[in-house]
Amino acid sequence: MRVAVVVYDGVFDSGLAAVLDVLSNANALGGQLHHPPTWNVTMVGAAPSVRTGAGLTVTPSPLAHADTADLLVVPAPAESDPSALLDHVGGDESLPVRDLIARTRARGTTIASACAGTFLLAEAGVLDGLRATTTWWLSPAFRDRYPKVQLDHSLMVIGSDGITTAGAAFGHVDLALSIVRTDSPALSDIVARYLVVDERPSQAAYTIPSALAKSDPIVTAFELWVREHLTDPIGIPEAARAIGVSERTLQRAVQRTVGTSPIRFVQDLRIERASHLLRSTDMSLEAISRKVGYEHPNTLRVLLRERTGKTTSALRGR
Repeated sequence: MRVAVVVYDGVFDSGLAAVLDVLSNANALGGQLHHPPTWNVTMVGAAPSVRTGAGLTVTPSPLAHADTADLLVVPAPAESDPSALLDHVGGDESLPVRDLIARTRARGTTIASACAGTFLLAEAGVLDGLRATTTWWLSPAFRDRYPKVQLDHSLMVIGSDGITTAGAAFGHVDLALSIVRTDSPALSDIVARYLVVDERPSQAAYTIPSALAKSDPIVTAFELWVREHLTDPIGIPEAARAIGVSERTLQRAVQRTVGTSPIRFVQDLRIERASHLLRSTDMSLEAISRKVGYEHPNTLRVLLRERTGKTTSALRGR
């Protein structure tokens, strides 16, 4: 498979290196499964020399080399501020990369990206109508900018109609492993073992609800009210009245900002608090359940497993 990895000024160093290293190791370790080297990787760029986000110099091949690739990989830009990121992906500087993405999609070639790189795909218009993910804390900005994309920030990797996206900065590792897994699940497992990489199917365990809530004043007020009433039965109509908005307005604000319903957001806050108490105290699960508003500890146990992928014992570190 011919793989073109796009590099440009300000590209995220670890993301770029993760893709290159995982595919290189897959080629090297393929012999253990009598699997010959499969991924012929070329870095391509709009300029003869580019500087990464950390200031390293990369000398790519011309973008035209991507026209014959079977897979285009777009690593993320090294930008953590949502406003600056949107300026970058929508500006003239990124236009050659966006044009390449659009041409590649028009040819029907497979595309993959991770973290903030998914903003470049969305800006190029190739994600409209498709499911995708991005790093969880950039999801409010993504939803606001690209309402036609079906965003799910809880998952680590999503494939949809020939485009694979992954979340979080180090989701580039998961993205690269998914590329290997498409060709050989067994080889992907071997590469993960050699690189000591755990499978991370979800970003949910890493999400900080308060970081998402601060993107909207209504959701911020809702979050603060819920935290003050975490031990009590919580009704959404009551919460809406308490913060001075209609129930419908609250539902729309939470869906727009967090991508979920107010009830599920309440559950997220309870799970976050329960996880903290499990890690930092010796309180029984029964006592923790009452502190986060659940009468039956089994309800909390099921939700913890569903949202974090871990048992209560694992969360305690035992």
